[in-house]
Amino acid sequence: MTINYSDTREFALDDLRELFQSVQWSSANYPDKLQQAMKNSDTVISAWDGEKLVGLINAMSDGVLNAYFPYLLVRPDYHSSGIGRQLVTTMLDRYRGFVRKTLVAYDHAVPFYQRCGFEAGDDKTPMFVTSLTS
Repeated sequence: MTINYSDTREFALDDLRELFQSVQWSSANYPDKLQQAMKNSDTVISAWDGEKLVGLINAMSDGVLNAYFPYLLVRPDYHSSGIGRQLVTTMLDRYRGFVRKTLVAYDHAVPFYQRCGFEAGDDKTPMFVTSLTS
């Protein structure tokens, strides 16, 4: 299997929908918003198996101090192949000089992120306001 990585921010709606559906994320219900979110991201790194989008990470930043990684996802049938690790490594390298790199992890993914160098904040709690309106 040869995986190619790209820094494009242009994606077909179906590619995004299928990737997000593969991991059962509700964001898949808003492919047009996902498409716009990728265009508006500071950085997007995607993983491709031929023409098939198999993984993606994106970042938003203030340009100097903080980078936030809202999405990291890899199709389940490509898990444990090193794609997620490569996406994280590439993004951390891109933001190497930044003071803080932040993400919010699902509990089951915490060990993966710890292996990538992230630490859980003992005195921190992620907080959200989620709106499902169009």
